[in-house]
Amino acid sequence: MSDTGMNKKVQIHEGDPNTTGHEWDGIMEFDNPMPRWWLWIFYATIVWGIGYSIAYPAWPLVSEATNGLLGWSSRGKVQAEIAMVEAANAPVNAKLEQLELDRIPSDPELSGYAVSAGSAVFKTWCAQCHGSGAAGAKGYPNLLDDDWLWGGTMEDIHTTISYGIRNEESDDARYSAMPAFGRDELLGKEEVSQVVNYVMSLSGEPQDASQVAAGAVVYADNCASCHAEDGSGDRTQGAPNLRDAIWLYGGDYETLHETVWNARYGVMPNWDTRLSEAEIRAVSAYVHQLGGGE
Repeated sequence: MSDTGMNKKVQIHEGDPNTTGHEWDGIMEFDNPMPRWWLWIFYATIVWGIGYSIAYPAWPLVSEATNGLLGWSSRGKVQAEIAMVEAANAPVNAKLEQLELDRIPSDPELSGYAVSAGSAVFKTWCAQCHGSGAAGAKGYPNLLDDDWLWGGTMEDIHTTISYGIRNEESDDARYSAMPAFGRDELLGKEEVSQVVNYVMSLSGEPQDASQVAAGAVVYADNCASCHAEDGSGDRTQGAPNLRDAIWLYGGDYETLHETVWNARYGVMPNWDTRLSEAEIRAVSAYVHQLGGGE
């Protein structure tokens, strides 16, 4: 076929399929239908898709998806698997709940189970604050050392995990409150600076050694009742040991000044309403054996 102006015509050869009659810029479309087997498979997938959306959860609604005629759900499957595992572990969990806490580490079989289960509980619920390796962070205690604000025995750890610290949900939560000596004008600026330098001198070098002597007097009058006369702390009150150079928020002058001036008020949730007794005992055993348990 000849060219007419800018429109190029496509030559149709003998034996070519019929065209659809459509043409774009000189390109013509053959009328070449899909194979029958392909079409039947395509139709089957449509039927299968409709059936699947009827049988299984599929269509999102305002607050939930359609449940499907079979009532199956991935969440239900997971719950069934969890229930199966819990049923299998029921005997050992019952033993874990009944055995005295301080005897758990000496029972090889139960101790191994408790540490393994406690590790899973810790990574699920505790690692967000204390870190995946339990080394803690600023404001969150390191559970690998033997510096425990409220005690590091199995019983102490179990109590802390069960009821938490300074939360408003549990009446049995461990509770203590450090006064905001500067903010509430219990001490003047100079006195705060003096006592901070004194505290620094207990475990290292003060920023201003000339204030240490005066700071000792301020400490004796205002701090010794909680932190002890020698600064060794008091676990019954959650008062930190000030002599070991282990600091929850930091031991530099600026951080200690902030602590004395505004006080600290760390909160830990109670887990007795979230975890079972077996889970609390398991994670207590896990934390206890990390290296800092007493």
